[in-house]
Amino acid sequence: MSVNPGFGGQSYIPASTDKVRRARAMFDEIGSKALIEVDGGVDASNAGALVAAGADVLVAGSAVYGHADGPAAGVRAIRAVCPA
Repeated sequence: MSVNPGFGGQSYIPASTDKVRRARAMFDEIGSKALIEVDGGVDASNAGALVAAGADVLVAGSAVYGHADGPAAGVRAIRAVCPA
């Protein structure tokens, strides 16, 4: 979790990106196929860095459903910043 538990719409805790990076390195070291999921504060400003750090699954609630141009635009904004 990359926010304090409790409610939606919270700001992302930036130190979480390094936690993802460290978790990916540990999983890779032991040959684990486990997926890393990030839930909380994910939006277009941090999604690309999270994927680059090793996240496999991003959970974005407010960034999608609260997007000014609608949920589809929220998804497109996040996808646009993620490496292929």
